[in-house]
Amino acid sequence: MRKIGLIGGMSWVSTRTYYDHINKLVQARTSKLSSAPMLIESLDFAGLAALSSPEQWDHAATVLADSAQRLETAGATAILIGANSMHKVYDKVAAAVQVPVIHIADTVGKKMQASGIKTAVLIGSRNVMVESFYRKRLVAHGVTLLPPVMDNVDEIDRIIYEELMQGRATRAAERTFKTMITTMGQAGAQAVVLGCTELDMVIDVDANVLPIYDGTKIHAEAAVDWILGEA
Repeated sequence: MRKIGLIGGMSWVSTRTYYDHINKLVQARTSKLSSAPMLIESLDFAGLAALSSPEQWDHAATVLADSAQRLETAGATAILIGANSMHKVYDKVAAAVQVPVIHIADTVGKKMQASGIKTAVLIGSRNVMVESFYRKRLVAHGVTLLPPVMDNVDEIDRIIYEELMQGRATRAAERTFKTMITTMGQAGAQAVVLGCTELDMVIDVDANVLPIYDGTKIHAEAAVDWILGEA
């Protein structure tokens, strides 16, 4: 198996989810005693949260690029950025290393394209929903995205940062997303993309009114394909 590197800590909750998904998939596809060869660098998210200015994003790019280089030096043969929002600096991170950096939105887009999904809605933190860096990757795979509803953007961003990233999953948040997803279906969405690595805490991926494409799980599946030499 090939060793993979994970830039984590953004948040620690999603890093735990990546570790869980990747190891369970490796075990399911190899043997019951197997575990994934992984290197994890857990960054301090306090200095990387709620970025707004170009200078702050440049700093984030440097932090993640340095992390990717350390993982490569330690033996990682491919790298994951364990946060959707941080894929805004993907190009700078990928340019800093010689090994592949697996883009989360590309893995989601490929899976949706294979399933014949043409119209979807993207939910995640504010920058994921309203900026182009994530959306254009899905569109490149033939997926038309409905425009974000700004009232939803504010509430989703609040739930992510004030609850989920602190490890809190509330019934109120579950009800909020259930209502939102129902409304999205009525607006014409064929599917929902979870563009935040913690959203599976309050959204039932397997039992909802629309098909749910969980970016974290799909990204982890792509990582296992790499680990097992199938990508």
